[in-house]
Amino acid sequence: TGNAAAGRMGRMSTPTPVAGGQCATVTGLVLAGGQARRMGGSDKGLVPLAGRPMVEHVIEALRPQVASILLSANRNHERYARYGYPVIADDLGDYQGPLAGVAAALRQCTSGFLVTVPCDAPLLPPDLVVRLLTAREAGDVDAAVVHDGRRLQPVFLLLHSRVAPSLEHYLAGGGRRVDAWLSQLRTAVADFSDRAAAFVNVNEPDERQAVEAQLLSSGGAG
Repeated sequence: TGNAAAGRMGRMSTPTPVAGGQCATVTGLVLAGGQARRMGGSDKGLVPLAGRPMVEHVIEALRPQVASILLSANRNHERYARYGYPVIADDLGDYQGPLAGVAAALRQCTSGFLVTVPCDAPLLPPDLVVRLLTAREAGDVDAAVVHDGRRLQPVFLLLHSRVAPSLEHYLAGGGRRVDAWLSQLRTAVADFSDRAAAFVNVNEPDERQAVEAQLLSSGGAG
């Protein structure tokens, strides 16, 4: 019902940075600034999934893992702002891809690290940030990226704040691909082959139905 939805919104609208230890130095960024062409151009983060906007599932999974959260969005700012976190638009126009959102977030990131996740990954693993930090710290590299056992998942990233100038330079030169930029950095790979299903993206209606069924069966409808 409308009242139930409002209640959920109210519970989620108070930012509660609960992570400690390593994760106290990490800011989380939820990327919700794309055009979602394969979902009919709708604002993907606000697409209903198991009775809630998809972005709510992502925020709920990420929030215990980080010290603070930023939301990258290029439309419906008022809707996203209801969650109580800063909403950042890309500085580049015409939907230039996730790196534009990452660059804007890095300019506002006051912690040592930024972890990025897409708004269409509602099955986010609860140990994502810790495992990315562990992979990065093994060599004190610039970034750590998820590998699901089959391929890299380049928008699931942990970035040291020192990469900001590199990203600005890459974007200024017309670069847009995440993997191409990562190839310019010292990057560690975090093996998530044991959690491959956690990185499924809801890009199409049939994927939405499958993930929704999984959330409902696990009690993730909220």
